[in-house]
Amino acid sequence: MKPILLFAALSAAMPVAASATPSETPGPEQIDIVDAIECRLDAPVYNGFALALNGEEKIADERGWVRIRNKNFLMNEYELPAPIVVAGHYSTRRIAFTSSGVLAILDLADPALLAREQGIDNAVDPSPLIEVMIASGKATPREIEAATRSRKFLGEKILVDRAELPAPGDSFGARTVIGRNVSNVTTHPGRTLYGCSYRIELIDEHGKPF
Repeated sequence: MKPILLFAALSAAMPVAASATPSETPGPEQIDIVDAIECRLDAPVYNGFALALNGEEKIADERGWVRIRNKNFLMNEYELPAPIVVAGHYSTRRIAFTSSGVLAILDLADPALLAREQGIDNAVDPSPLIEVMIASGKATPREIEAATRSRKFLGEKILVDRAELPAPGDSFGARTVIGRNVSNVTTHPGRTLYGCSYRIELIDEHGKPF
């Protein structure tokens, strides 16, 4: 996964969504945070917005977003001045930016509820492990109980996976992957994280990452 600074360097060179013309491409100050969370942006547009939050445009300050300190160094968290609604009917005033995307922090203890609505599976579902442990006959009741209590959720639905090979004379192309995410994290107990990741990686003429 490439860091967001690399994404920014690519943004100027990468085309926006095929349906948009340059005159239709929104500037960072025009981006609706709900559109970013709901994967409605192309990756270069999102990356320009993310970099402008605390850049010269100071979008976060202009919008009255308050930075919230937390114990998760991978998340830059903000409180919004007014609630937003995501995934149809979930309201929140908390959002967080990661190295590759943005998340709404929902007051929802069980991510599986939202994941089922979105058709997203848990990539770390403990059920197969529990079945193997039981079938082996070697796991202790305590070990099985601990596995059963595992509440970790990490799921993604890929919405865009697009590779653009280098044009004649260029040394690299790019692969863009946009995915809807549902997860939880121990630093935010009782909360569900819902949002979108926008990833760009450099590829060679064969479509392989550098």
